[in-house]
Amino acid sequence: MYQAYLETAIEHLKKLIETQAEAIQEAAMVVGEALAENRSIYTFGSGHSQLIAREIAQRAGGLAPIFHLPDPTWGMVERIDGYGDILLRQYPIKAGEVIFVISNSGRNPEPIEVAMGAKEQGLKVIAVTSLTHSKSVESRHSSGKRLFEVADIILDTGTPLGDAAMDFEGLPMKAGALSTILGAAIMNAVMVEVIQMMLDRGLSPPVLISANVDGSDEHNAEIMGRYSDMQWAPKFFF
Repeated sequence: MYQAYLETAIEHLKKLIETQAEAIQEAAMVVGEALAENRSIYTFGSGHSQLIAREIAQRAGGLAPIFHLPDPTWGMVERIDGYGDILLRQYPIKAGEVIFVISNSGRNPEPIEVAMGAKEQGLKVIAVTSLTHSKSVESRHSSGKRLFEVADIILDTGTPLGDAAMDFEGLPMKAGALSTILGAAIMNAVMVEVIQMMLDRGLSPPVLISANVDGSDEHNAEIMGRYSDMQWAPKFFF
């Protein structure tokens, strides 16, 4: 069964090449322009989507000024109207910046409100979601909108409805989630496209090196030092 799961994951990854090339390039252009202007990039996800949100934030082989906006409840209140709006107030986001909002279903109020609030404050909103899932369900937000209906750019992972992809004989439900694999892949695809775009423009991409490689401490300290004024901690005053 594991072979079938891995083959299924590979098939979905290949579909990203076929279906998401334009969206990846559009997202990369927006991110690259923000970085060229020394603006911050943010990522947000609730529940398991936090795993994807953390994927590109200040990691080895990634770009430096990308900051994860954590949800301290880990999605326990993601269905409650108003919480996303309150949470977003804890972060010093500014017009002209970019935020990735990740939600596989795109139906819960928290990520929808984060996307709405960020857009109202002048940020470009990039949704990482599954249109297959999201278009099959109704919004749980009072606006009636789903994440893809709020975002400026949509990165469609193509994750199947319910996330799980594999059928098992004798099991009434599917198993074998794909959203984390596909979400991480499409976001990293944007990052490498950003790096190439910056190089093509004669710019130096602020790429971090693994902390487990010799010489990385000095390199990373110098890179992060360029963005010391962008670093902050959430207030979490409710």
